[in-house]
Amino acid sequence: MKVYDGDHKVLGRLATLVAQDLLNGEDVRVVNAEKVFIIGNKDMIFRKYRKNRERGKQRKGPFYPRRPERIFKRTVRGMLPYQQPRGRKAFKQLRAYIGIPREFEDKEIIVPEVKDAEGSKGVMLKDVSSYLGAKF
Repeated sequence: MKVYDGDHKVLGRLATLVAQDLLNGEDVRVVNAEKVFIIGNKDMIFRKYRKNRERGKQRKGPFYPRRPERIFKRTVRGMLPYQQPRGRKAFKQLRAYIGIPREFEDKEIIVPEVKDAEGSKGVMLKDVSSYLGAKF
């Protein structure tokens, strides 16, 4: 089982790394999912996620999450062949957490070798979540 730290990592780059590991049959856990960074213009990011959230009907869907760990999982799901049994099986091996749970405090947490968001313009996933109305 691999445990990744999402602190100040770029969303798309971390998600591709996680998706590759999932397709290779690994169990993957991502901690600090609320600190994952989305690079881009702040207003455009908020507009995009608001549009995704408001798409569809309230009863029929498609449903788009508000919470940061679920937004991260949804991003990874888009990188997997989710409509095929292989992709569904891989997606079930993923868990994302807000903060670091007690069960992972003593385990080795991998800091992925993906681009850090230092000095980039954008927003953290927790800011997008609170904009969408998440309570965490």
